[in-house]
Amino acid sequence: MNIKRIFSQKHWPTWLSAILIFILMLLPNPFQQNSNNENSLRVKAEILQVDNQNIHNSGLIKTGDQECSILILEGKLKGQQLIATNILLGKLEMDKIFEIGDRVLAVVDIMDGAVSGVTLVDHYRIGEEILLGLIFVIILLVYARSIGLRALFSFVFTILMIWKVLLPTFLLGYNPIIVAFLVAIVITSMIILLVYGFDQRALAAISGALAGTFLTCLMAIIFVQRFKIHGAVMAYAESLLYSGFSHLDLTSIFIASIFIASSGAVMDLAVDITSAVHEVIQTNPSITRRRAIQAGFNVGRDVIGTMTTTLLLAYSGGFIGLMMVFMAQGTPIMNILNLKYVAAEIIHTLVGSFGLVAVAPLTAVTSGIFLHAEKKR
Repeated sequence: MNIKRIFSQKHWPTWLSAILIFILMLLPNPFQQNSNNENSLRVKAEILQVDNQNIHNSGLIKTGDQECSILILEGKLKGQQLIATNILLGKLEMDKIFEIGDRVLAVVDIMDGAVSGVTLVDHYRIGEEILLGLIFVIILLVYARSIGLRALFSFVFTILMIWKVLLPTFLLGYNPIIVAFLVAIVITSMIILLVYGFDQRALAAISGALAGTFLTCLMAIIFVQRFKIHGAVMAYAESLLYSGFSHLDLTSIFIASIFIASSGAVMDLAVDITSAVHEVIQTNPSITRRRAIQAGFNVGRDVIGTMTTTLLLAYSGGFIGLMMVFMAQGTPIMNILNLKYVAAEIIHTLVGSFGLVAVAPLTAVTSGIFLHAEKKR
């Protein structure tokens, strides 16, 4: 194994991302103490028996409670059999019915050294989630090898940036728009560096992607205000306020979510155009800067034709149920378009698409300038 090759300049972004991932993993969560309760144990358990006599059927809705006998499978209570009550709220998206043999996540409350109550949170899915993640990692590494490893680093880095930086700073009350834009800068720069390394292509792609994200941010700020959309349209927004975070600016968080959601597609398009312009210049070294930029424009026009629709399909999956309700009830289009939930999704889709349209010519210009200058040198 060539040690010098492993630590070559080409692999610096990989080592940098690994170091940052390690630092982020060690970064403490300021809200961790909220979930730490010495009198509560979260354990995996198995359903031994169920009693459904107190469950009442009202059409599709089930109310009442389900009494379950469970066997604790881990922790200091391992091997003990306890009785737990599964309360049904009459909401299909929240209720769960357990059967004998199911593995569940249980919260056991301890008081004065004895069990005072057991709450069944939901089915235990950690094993299946780990299995799915391992399948993804193995296929990625087998197919893409070193590039797959860099893609895996970028994937983990993005998750940690969101979980350890973005969300805690939102909850601590920092300006969501500024924080989200800074996080987008770091994530975009790191991922593009993992693709290209430290060269002019990375500079061109990062410049174009961040310019497109900035314009998306401005459009989101302008049209959220003009549409008079409150951030409470986000799922679980009111629950967040009632959990002791009434000081949060939900509208700013909603604005931040718009350009954060589209930043991935913007970055993808920036890399596509940068690579295309680079190949054109490598194939024809005598090409003028203007012609290189024009080539980037041509590629951008072709890619935008599918990317905007891709963004629409990505967003539409989240509100298919809502649209089906409107159609089933025969709701007039005029009413639908003026509902704030629908208007919020329209902003998500169109402002995100605007970012894609904007990033194409911007990246074509930055690629033509930086890559042509590099070729001349």
